[in-house]
Amino acid sequence: MSLTGGNRNDVTQLLPLLDKIPAVAGLVGRPRRRPDMLFADRGYDHDKYRRLLRQRGIRPVIAERGQPHGTGLGTFRWVVERTISWLHGFRRLRIRWERRDDIHEAFLGLAVCLITHRHVQRLC
Repeated sequence: MSLTGGNRNDVTQLLPLLDKIPAVAGLVGRPRRRPDMLFADRGYDHDKYRRLLRQRGIRPVIAERGQPHGTGLGTFRWVVERTISWLHGFRRLRIRWERRDDIHEAFLGLAVCLITHRHVQRLC
């Protein structure tokens, strides 16, 4: 993950994010290094990014600008919004006070561990 300024467009980090996806173990054979498809909102609707995704073997599922809502992408987006909401439950992450990236990432890692621990406790 790379940290950027708060006023930068998310689309500038699309390809670096895809490059940092770790190998996913599972089935026998070579581990997967990329997703089959990528869901994105209207902010990523540009032919350049669709083309770059297809070149990487990823099928883009991107909402189109100017089209009415109701494409069904909102059900996937809700998962992301919910997760960000969980992270905002930690006051230290709600507003970034840390100047150093490594300290901010450490607090982010701790928050993810605590969120995971809470969910595992509910299952037991």
